[in-house]
Amino acid sequence: MINKANALLLVAEQQQKLMGYVLLLYARGTSLGRIYSLAVLPEYRNQKIARALMREAEQAALTAGRSFIRLEVRPDNAGAIKLYESLGYHQFEIVTDYYEDHANALRMMKVLQPQPEELHQQVFHYSQSTDFTCGPASLMMAMKTLQPVMHLDRGLELQLWREATTIFMTSGHGGCSAHLLALAAWRRYFNTTLITNSDDVPFVNGVRSEDKKAVMECVHLDFMRQLETSEVEQQMRQIDVNLLRDYLNQGALAVVLISSYRLNQNKSPHWVVLVSISDTFVYFHDPDIDWDDDKTLTDSFYVPVTHKEFNRMLGYGKPRYQAAVILHSTK
Repeated sequence: MINKANALLLVAEQQQKLMGYVLLLYARGTSLGRIYSLAVLPEYRNQKIARALMREAEQAALTAGRSFIRLEVRPDNAGAIKLYESLGYHQFEIVTDYYEDHANALRMMKVLQPQPEELHQQVFHYSQSTDFTCGPASLMMAMKTLQPVMHLDRGLELQLWREATTIFMTSGHGGCSAHLLALAAWRRYFNTTLITNSDDVPFVNGVRSEDKKAVMECVHLDFMRQLETSEVEQQMRQIDVNLLRDYLNQGALAVVLISSYRLNQNKSPHWVVLVSISDTFVYFHDPDIDWDDDKTLTDSFYVPVTHKEFNRMLGYGKPRYQAAVILHSTK
C-alpha cells in the first residue's frame, strides 16, 4: 500500500529508532484524505508523538491539495478520541460491525481549510453489488432519500439495470442509459427531469463492433419512444455545477454521469448521486467501493470535490456526452 502514489507514510524516529507512524491515504480526484493507521510504540507514549504525527499528516494533506481528513476510531478508545477532538476532528457517523471483532467505529472529520459550508442533506448510501450497476445504485440512493419507505435490495438493483441497460459497453456488461434511469424513476412515481447535452446514442463511440453499435442504436431509439409516452421532463443543454446547484436548492437530488478516470484511473462512465453543493465544494455519494484498494464507506460518503474539478468530471467520451437525472418529490 505505501508504495502507491495515493498513500503517504510518515514516521517518528529517535536515534534511528522507530517511535511511531501515521499512514495517510488520498482519494484520487477529490479533496479528501484519510488517516488509515496511527500508532506509537508503548515506551514512547505520553510524549505527544501521536499529536506531532497528526499535525505533520495534516500539513502533508494540505500541501497535496486536500481540504478534508477523515478517520475511524473505536468508541472505547477514549485516548484517541480525546486526541482527535483536541485537534479539531468531529464525529459525523457511527458505522456498525466495522472491526474484525464486530465492534462499531466512530467516523470523524476535520476541515483543513475552513469554509462556510452548507449542511448536507441526509442522503442514504447504497453500495453497488456488481461492476455494472452504478446507475441503479445511484438512483436507489436518491429514491430512498426522497421516499424513505422504499425497500432497497439487490433484486431492485438488478431490476433497474434490466430496465435501463444499453446492452453493450466498451467491455463487459452494458451500462445504464440516462433515458431509462429517468423513466424507471418516473414509473416509481417520482417527478423526474432528464438533462442531456446531445441526442446521440450514449457510449456508442467506445464500441468497435458494428453489430454491437447497431444493437445499441436500436435500444436507444426504443428508449426515446418510451420517453415520449411518459411525463419525464426532457431538456437538452450543457450541464455544470451551477445548473445542478439550482436543482439541489429546490430540494431535488441529481444522479449524474461522470468520467471515473479522475477518481480511480478507470476509463469508464460512472454514475454518482449529488447530495450537496456549497460555495466551495460539490459533495456526492459514490456507489462504488473498491474494497481491494483499502477503501471504506468513508471514501465514498459525501465525497468533496471542488467546483472546477467536478466540472471536469462531468460527462464521458469524445465528444463528451453529459447526462443527469433529476429526482424531485414523489407524484
